Amino acid sequence: MNEVPPTDWNLADIFEAVAARAPGRPCQVQGERVVTWGEFDRRSNALAADLLAAGLGQQSKLACYLTNCPEYLEAMVGAFKMSAVPVNTNFRYGPEEIFYLFDNADAEAVVFHAAFAPLVDGIRDRLAKVKRWYVVADESGAGPEWATSYESVVAGGADAVRAPWARSGDDLLLLYTGGTTGMPKGVMWRQDDLFNVLGAGGNALLGVPPATTVGEVAERVSADTPTSTMIVACPLMHGTGQFSAINALAVGGAVVSLPSRAFNVAELFEAVERERATHLIIVGQAFAGPMLEHLDAHPGRYDLGSLVLITSSGVMWSHDNKQGLLGHIPQVILFDSYGSSEAVGLGGSVSAAGTAEETARFALGPNCAVFAEDGTRVHPGSGERGVVGIGGYIPLGYYKDEVKSAQTFRIYEGRRWSVPGDFAEVNEDGSLHLLGRGSVCINTGGEKVFPEEVEEALKTHPGVRDVVAVGLADTRFGEVICAVVEPTDGVTIELGELADHVKHSLAAYKAPRRLVLVDTIARAANGKVDYKRLTAVAAERIASGRAGDIFQMVSA
Repeated sequence: MNEVPPTDWNLADIFEAVAARAPGRPCQVQGERVVTWGEFDRRSNALAADLLAAGLGQQSKLACYLTNCPEYLEAMVGAFKMSAVPVNTNFRYGPEEIFYLFDNADAEAVVFHAAFAPLVDGIRDRLAKVKRWYVVADESGAGPEWATSYESVVAGGADAVRAPWARSGDDLLLLYTGGTTGMPKGVMWRQDDLFNVLGAGGNALLGVPPATTVGEVAERVSADTPTSTMIVACPLMHGTGQFSAINALAVGGAVVSLPSRAFNVAELFEAVERERATHLIIVGQAFAGPMLEHLDAHPGRYDLGSLVLITSSGVMWSHDNKQGLLGHIPQVILFDSYGSSEAVGLGGSVSAAGTAEETARFALGPNCAVFAEDGTRVHPGSGERGVVGIGGYIPLGYYKDEVKSAQTFRIYEGRRWSVPGDFAEVNEDGSLHLLGRGSVCINTGGEKVFPEEVEEALKTHPGVRDVVAVGLADTRFGEVICAVVEPTDGVTIELGELADHVKHSLAAYKAPRRLVLVDTIARAANGKVDYKRLTAVAAERIASGRAGDIFQMVSA
């Protein structure tokens, strides 16, 4: 194997080189607002200078408590410029969750939207480490007097800022996980590792090789036209959106944010048409489902001919949906990326017109393997199940959590791997059949069932708009599978019909024995679901129904 030459990528250096190359080009767009690369660079310089003036030091933490907007990426890059660490914040969290995250991250500055001021005001007295609160004005107003106006700090811009310490590839980005299976954990990514695993300015799918120096990155940037125009439809606080935006900026692209805080499909396609977007970033079925429904209802309404690539990550994306989207946008490539906050590049599937890939079937990434319980590799076609791991460029661990770090970052075959907990089988052709996360595995009658495989079977039923499979306590089987279903409008669903549907593709013991109908699955902004919450909802609904009957249907 050829040795990979050592690198020391620092994202602030890369973005500054791009800005110097193309200062007049669009860098960020939101509705009618356009921020050029030159403005982006000077505004983030001004924030970096203010962070230094506020007393933040090398690797101090800046929490970004914002919905999608140009200020989000400005704040991140402002932190990078003075070697501070940006921290993503889930804007759907409640007060105690926000307090936990800021406290756990040792946040010394926070950038937040004015709409979140009441929540922040209720917890800020307990966050003594925070030296500066920056408020971004929004539709709710300018924000409270106790916070510093973000715009007043950055509007005038500033020249390049140099901290007393040197930038380095060891500078961190801190990405907190969703926390649906426990409290959020901060994944520590070295900037050098992150940029390398994201492709180092290249794109293997589009045939663009990695760059080797900051100068080479800049040389690839055209001073006249964007390399790409990327719409990040999912939240920037989610790894999929954030890492995709970093990739777009690193090649001199423009990042487009949608103005509405709630996902609006018409707004999305209007933006694609208006901005001539080339790349679109989503998170699975929560985005792709409404997109297809809208295109089916309005065929030919939008000019989507500029789209080259639609990328999804973090949540499974169904085969039928991919086929449907390709029918409306035949020139586009659909890339279903399999990874997590702790493990970028575990696998992927590529779909184009006439070749939509199956759900949960991925080609293993080049540094990936599946390991059995004894630490040996699972061989293709063996039918054995194991955990998926990735080596190479991986995080340092979880911030301030050595126990959880040891559980996820393991030693196999004498080297370090990131093993986020997904179970899989390896097909005969070497591709991956993803089963699901072990932490939500259902044990029914001694058989282990992964919710994701039941969910994907159920999603192919025309009456199912969205679904989650949970395990409910049962005196006979230990646990039984309950399908929590958000039905398609106007469709009546019966449990027996759904159970038979699952049995066509899966073993009979994987068919649901309970059914609960809900108005909405209420996925989080990152497309994921809270299994613990939905299990409690299902148990309460079942308990109030016909408790002695194996087959039950309880309507919402």
